[in-house]
Amino acid sequence: MPEELKKEQEQPATDNEEQVINDAKIFAIVAYIGILCLLPLLLKKDNKFALHHGKQGLVIFIAEVICGMLGVIPILGWLMAPVLFIILAFYSLIGIIQAASGKYWKAPIVADLAEKINL
Repeated sequence: MPEELKKEQEQPATDNEEQVINDAKIFAIVAYIGILCLLPLLLKKDNKFALHHGKQGLVIFIAEVICGMLGVIPILGWLMAPVLFIILAFYSLIGIIQAASGKYWKAPIVADLAEKINL
């Protein structure tokens, strides 16, 4: 009997979390598409799923801008920028897939920086 009671107490939290994710899934997906990372940060401030992916998207977007500036530097920048862009595109693709799946994905390095952002 206590196990059944435990399951009933856990169920509303799961439903609530599922609702939070479903309400913000599209915002979490677009968070990884360039400047669109600002949409969840501005429009879904109260949704932790959207903010999680929005912050990671913002870090990736800032890295892409820096990468673009790095590409101007002769030789070293020309070699490094394309490699970094590929890595960032991969992070964005994985982020889109994880957000569409309703998962809180922590991108290596990016998540650590994103957690430091306070909105």
